[in-house]
Formats: sequence, C-alpha cells, structure tokens
Amino acid sequence: MKLFVGLGNPGAKYARNRHNVGFMAVDRIAGDHGFGPWRGKFQGEIAEGTLGGEKVLLLKPGTFMNRSGQSVQVAAAFYKLAPADITVFHDELDLAPGKVRVKSGGGHAGHNGLRSLHAHIGEGYHRVRIGIGHPGHKDKVSAYVLSDFAKAEADGLDDLLRGISDGAPDLARGEAGRFMNAVALRTAPAAKPKTLKPPGAADKSTAAESDPPPDTRGPLQRLIDHFR
Repeated sequence: MKLFVGLGNPGAKYARNRHNVGFMAVDRIAGDHGFGPWRGKFQGEIAEGTLGGEKVLLLKPGTFMNRSGQSVQVAAAFYKLAPADITVFHDELDLAPGKVRVKSGGGHAGHNGLRSLHAHIGEGYHRVRIGIGHPGHKDKVSAYVLSDFAKAEADGLDDLLRGISDGAPDLARGEAGRFMNAVALRTAPAAKPKTLKPPGAADKSTAAESDPPPDTRGPLQRLIDHFR
C-alpha cells in the first residue's frame, strides 16, 4: 500500500489558499480515479482506491498544517508503512507557479507541515513540491500562503492539478520521470509545428536578406548619381 498525503488547513475559509494546494491535488486524484468517498479517520479525512495497480490511501490531515505529522504518523503506524511508502503533496515557495518537482528525503526548508512530518516520521518520505512562487520578502510569506489563488491563476492551476492527477498512477509505481512527463504535457505550451515548403520554393526571408548585386558603375557615374 502507498500513502499519498495532501497538506493544507481544514475548513472552508482555507480551501482556496495557496497553502492548501496539497489538499487540492489529492482531491483531484480522488475525483479523477474513482476513489471511494472521503471519511473521517486518523485525525483527518481518507479516501481509498487504486493507482497504477497499487492500493493507495489518500489522506488530508485535519490537525492544521503545523501538526500534520500527527495524522500521518497514526495512519502509517496502522498500516505499518515506512516513510518510503509515503508521498506528500505540498506548496513550495522556492518554485515558480506552475512548476512541480519530485524529491525524496532532505530538509523541510521552514515549511511548517514538513517540519511536523520530520518530527513524527523522519525525513525519508517522498515529496511532490508544487510551486506557488515567493512574495519577495520573508515578512510577506505568512499572508501570501494564506491568501487565495488569484482568478488569473485559475486556468494554470487547473492544468497543473490535471497533470498531477494524470501522472498519479506513475507516481504510485515509483516512476517519477513518467509522472513529470504527465505534468509537462498539461502545463507546457505545445510547440508550434514548422510549415513545410514545397521542394524548390524560394525562401522570401532569405532572399530579402541576400547581398545586393555588385555596383558596376564607374567612379564618374557614381559621382554624377550622388548629386542627382
């Protein structure tokens, strides 16, 4: 079994916050892949289903962000899961909006949810870091992460969550590269197809930039033309 954890704060007032993008990710996975209904358990909400042939438990801790580790620890102990069986979806200030990176282990970089996870289960879990950008100054971080995504960001956010959901089966199988490809297919703009020219067709841009014909006028003729 795999445990996919979305980080966020419970309650309607936080639902669209940037800090809650982890909740949004697991909600999209549950809806797109036919998971069972969300129900209360392990100090949070869980939904059960299958991804990539693997049984997966989705968890949204109900303990608020800075105590997320409590809920995860209880669920992991119940199913006897090691940190390597756990993948956490969370917001990442150090990535631009729309960017996603997969990481295993490492520090918590001051993220309160990850800090709590480190304290309760160690650092050996996997992370899906979902970029939300940085407000520019550390004093603005708290207000920024607890603010809603702007309306102008809605389409990009939807594409990002769809990409995460598309790649979720690959993630469950441990295929991080395929997961990243699935995200890129949703979020990267399609390359413009090249226009093919028929054989022998002249390239107007090349012709326009070609060297002018050599000047065959004599010195006297050039002087006369200059004063015309």
